[in-house]
Amino acid sequence: MHPLTQTGGPIEVMTDGHVAVLTMNHPPANTWTADSLHQLKSLVEALNTDKSIYALVLTGKGEKFFSAGADLKLFASGDKGVAADMAYCFGEAFETLSSYRGVSIAAINGYAMGGGLEVALACDIRIAEAHAVMALPEASVGLLPCAGGTQNLAWLVGEGWAKRMILCGERVSASQALDIRLVEEVVASGQGLETAMKLAAEVANQSPTAVTACKALIQQARFAPLHQGLIQERERFVRLFDTADQQEGVNAFLEKRAPVWKNE
Repeated sequence: MHPLTQTGGPIEVMTDGHVAVLTMNHPPANTWTADSLHQLKSLVEALNTDKSIYALVLTGKGEKFFSAGADLKLFASGDKGVAADMAYCFGEAFETLSSYRGVSIAAINGYAMGGGLEVALACDIRIAEAHAVMALPEASVGLLPCAGGTQNLAWLVGEGWAKRMILCGERVSASQALDIRLVEEVVASGQGLETAMKLAAEVANQSPTAVTACKALIQQARFAPLHQGLIQERERFVRLFDTADQQEGVNAFLEKRAPVWKNE
């Protein structure tokens, strides 16, 4: 059994080959708490140091909810201290997920609302089941998406659709989400996790060290000028020649065999 395996907690963890599966398990709607956000951050940090895991898949327990985000009861008192603490917890957890060194895939198996959509936005790839519904409804209760929603959604779908969803409270179906590029694939209900696992397994065909470098370059394009990105590309390309995986990958290709990655 893998040392990170956990069952019964707010985030269940299992591993399958080089893939870790994280399942949000807080019925009835898989809402986030300070404890589960701390757990997510710790899990991703642990996965960052585990050379045997190349990808993670995030999904929700049950058939109705991926995650409904934060429990609004936390904010009913109007306590700014509670709000600040939760905003910090959300930010730390989801930014750590976004910076995960491997590939993260969200298998959206139902409603993804508020912080439930924001955690999917922090992943690299999103696969939605046909019945899934996505929204950032915070403004309807006098709040705003504070876990990357205003930034990540606008980057993915453009300012217009981000404003429709955040300012107008518009919900989108799985098919709409695909049309606006909020998700990369829509599959039949009940097929999200299986599809995500197949895609995650394909990550093992790539050099883990190369994947880490490529992901960092892709994500820095959000804020860095193009000329800096082009320079970084060349520099990171050369730095890969310090890795064992670079030598293994090239030699395996020339010798017509499958590479054996060491993630180093």
